[in-house]
Amino acid sequence: MTIERAENGRIGVDRFAAEPAGTYDAILMDVRMPVMDGLEAARAIRCLDRPDAKTIPIISMTANTFDEDVNRCMEAGMNAHIAKPIDAQLMFEVLAKCIKEKQSKKGSA
Repeated sequence: MTIERAENGRIGVDRFAAEPAGTYDAILMDVRMPVMDGLEAARAIRCLDRPDAKTIPIISMTANTFDEDVNRCMEAGMNAHIAKPIDAQLMFEVLAKCIKEKQSKKGSA
C-alpha cells in the first residue's frame, strides 16, 4: 500500500487533480481540515472533469457521528463514514468494501 498525506483539503484536491486518472484507489478524508474542509474537498473532487472523479471512493473520517453529520458527508459525495477514534480493522474493512464496489461497477460498465 502506498499512502500520500495532504495537510489540508485544498492540497488533497490539487494532488488528486494533478495525477493521471486511476492513480488512487481511495481517499480517506478528514472532515475537519484547515484551508478547505473535507466536505468541500469531496465536493470539489466530485466536480472535477475526469473519469475517476465520480467513482473514486471517498471515506470520511471524523469525530462528528450524529446522523446529520453522516448525512452531510454522504451529501458531499462521500461513500462511507468512519468515526474517530479510528478502529484500524474497521477502516481496512470499509476501504476493501469501497474498492471492491468500485471495481465491480467498473467491470459491469
